[in-house]
Amino acid sequence: MSKKVIIVGGHGNVSLRLAKLLSATKSVTSIIRDASQNNDIMDVSATPLVLSLEDSPVSDFTKAFTGQDVVYFSAGAGGKGGEERTKKVDYEGAVKVFDAIEGVSSAKPRLILVSAIDIRDPEKIPAHYNEDDIARSKKYREALKTYVHWKYEADKNLTKRTAFKWTILRPGTLSNNPGKGTASIGRAHLSNHISKDTHFKLAINSDISYKRDDVAKVLALLADREDAAGLAIDFVGGDTPIEEGLDAFIKKGETDFLG
Repeated sequence: MSKKVIIVGGHGNVSLRLAKLLSATKSVTSIIRDASQNNDIMDVSATPLVLSLEDSPVSDFTKAFTGQDVVYFSAGAGGKGGEERTKKVDYEGAVKVFDAIEGVSSAKPRLILVSAIDIRDPEKIPAHYNEDDIARSKKYREALKTYVHWKYEADKNLTKRTAFKWTILRPGTLSNNPGKGTASIGRAHLSNHISKDTHFKLAINSDISYKRDDVAKVLALLADREDAAGLAIDFVGGDTPIEEGLDAFIKKGETDFLG
């Protein structure tokens, strides 16, 4: 029997790519907030399910997750609606999904959460950061203060959960350029994806941004990597084949990532 997976935030650019990859070998349900998106979901061979992260109760998500093997959380406010909506979707929506998984009375699905690079305790500098990383991090965190804060609060909440298995993927800035099939996976340096631009516009050129095709690819691979439980995986531009880099990092099993 093929695995059953469900994607929260199913109409996003990464999620549509992910559903297309997964549907070749797995049963895929994509949660969307508007029935007008149904055709886009069916076009990638997934089954649409209309639920609202903001308005639907936890019980509706628990029902949707029952019988699933993997839940992907790939939703976000996308910077729309200011701090109120960012908190509502990126933090409260994520916590709603965590609570819903805990509410599943049968076998609980694994969670694969899409976060972002440099989401961490603001009072702690990661041991592998160099001076350039620290300077870029400061500008990045100032420019995206609200986003970074609520993503961190969601990740921190998740790391305290023990009722189900989870993995966090932390990609850099995204673009729609064709995927390369290679990456830097693990404890990444920020110079691979964050611009030094004085006004701090997050760059989306092919040199320092990351491709949604490749993010979808590593997410699809994680569906079958139960040994990635408890890990947070940085994922930015690089030259290592994705399968090779993912396997190497999982074998290292490094878990100290929020600080």
